[in-house]
Amino acid sequence: MEKVFKLKENGTKVSTEILAGITTFFAMAYIIFVNPNMLSMSGMEWGAVFLATIIASIIGTLIMGLVANVPYAQAPGMGLNAFFVFTVCFTLQFTWQQALSMVFICGLINILITVTKIRKQIIKSIPKSLQNAIGGGIGIFIAYIGVKNAGLINFTVDPGAWFFGGNPATVEQALGTTVIANSSAVPALVTLNNPAVLLAIAGILITIALLALRVKGALIISIIATTVLGIPFGITKVGDSINFMECVKVLPSTFGVIFTSEGIPSLLSDISKLPLVLITIFAFSLSDTFDTIGTFIGTGRKTGIFTDEDEKNMETNVGFKSKLDKALFADATATSIGAIFGTSNTTTYVESAAGIGAGGKTGLTSVVVAICFAISAFLAAFVSVVPSVATAPILIIVGVMMMSSFTEINWEDINEAIPAFFASVFMAFFYSISYGIAAGFVTYCVVKVCKKEAKDIHPILWISTVLFILNFVLLAII
Repeated sequence: MEKVFKLKENGTKVSTEILAGITTFFAMAYIIFVNPNMLSMSGMEWGAVFLATIIASIIGTLIMGLVANVPYAQAPGMGLNAFFVFTVCFTLQFTWQQALSMVFICGLINILITVTKIRKQIIKSIPKSLQNAIGGGIGIFIAYIGVKNAGLINFTVDPGAWFFGGNPATVEQALGTTVIANSSAVPALVTLNNPAVLLAIAGILITIALLALRVKGALIISIIATTVLGIPFGITKVGDSINFMECVKVLPSTFGVIFTSEGIPSLLSDISKLPLVLITIFAFSLSDTFDTIGTFIGTGRKTGIFTDEDEKNMETNVGFKSKLDKALFADATATSIGAIFGTSNTTTYVESAAGIGAGGKTGLTSVVVAICFAISAFLAAFVSVVPSVATAPILIIVGVMMMSSFTEINWEDINEAIPAFFASVFMAFFYSISYGIAAGFVTYCVVKVCKKEAKDIHPILWISTVLFILNFVLLAII
């Protein structure tokens, strides 16, 4: 164990890593059920996606833990699965087999730009002030996810206004985005008379108390305590049982389908649609790439998971020696593997910060997460016992911890403050790490150009900014 994960060198121990892994798993376990519910809308078999989600998560997370030795977990990404269903399948009218094929190709592209060190060079090109802003921004983003999962926010709109989706009084933010036309939506604190909300508040107070008292394993204890407290209120309840063997029987409906005539070959059958195919793959790849970069920058640098060794390796750009090199490669391979089994982009989860906050520092944390995913395939009903309001306080507190990155930013310098603000705050506003990074890049370039310091902008940052703008234009057109 010591030889593989170098626990002493990283200042951790087995018990801490196990608690961290369990904490991360429960913070992201919702994806086991949410992803099948989402992708099945496109016509995919629910049971097949359920198993594909778990298998992709296990393989991706094991690669991250055993190859890179870092405490990050991987699973099909929220937002990317919504893009898969609502944009690619529903709006652009691609079949789910074709959408999976594009995800697979996206994964190959990510592997290519990782092996050629392009992804690492992108990280190197980002100014330190923006890196700190991304770290703090992810803190805001994670905290917002926690507040939303706790049910503390609702969005009220003018009852007489015309809008798409939702009901005249409240717009549910299931994916964190709302399509509203000719109306205004105002975030507001919910009325504190809902048992689930009250349970979440109790969980927040428990977490604060445990951390203030410096109780070891505070985060996982909080999850357990909040889950138990939810029993008498009817919030904690065993989910519908899932027949594992039935899922196994339908897995062939998605496994390897990208290699059949309905998959990759069908993307080339209509040459007139080829530009649209390329645009869609580009959109998949850009979002996936910058979500991962943002997560690594935001959580890895401040906690010391990625050290000076990585900085030196960036300069020499020789070999795959550092943790960051290996972590980027592990993330790149996961998307294509997931597509083969039958799920949308597999990516590094920002909820990994929950386990890092609990003390996770090595790949043993990731291995524990992978084991939990494997067990969940057989005990899904028991895993689903933990309500989202029990993990919401953990995400909020981890957000608090990560916002210390803001202290490294010179907020009195308006030229540094503007890009930092847009990069950090827009992550939560747009519910997207990559969009927050895009806002930071664009405003940084604008500031530098206005100050006649365009020569200070790294060429890769220029290219990334142009690609973001091009992506927004193409998405607006299609």
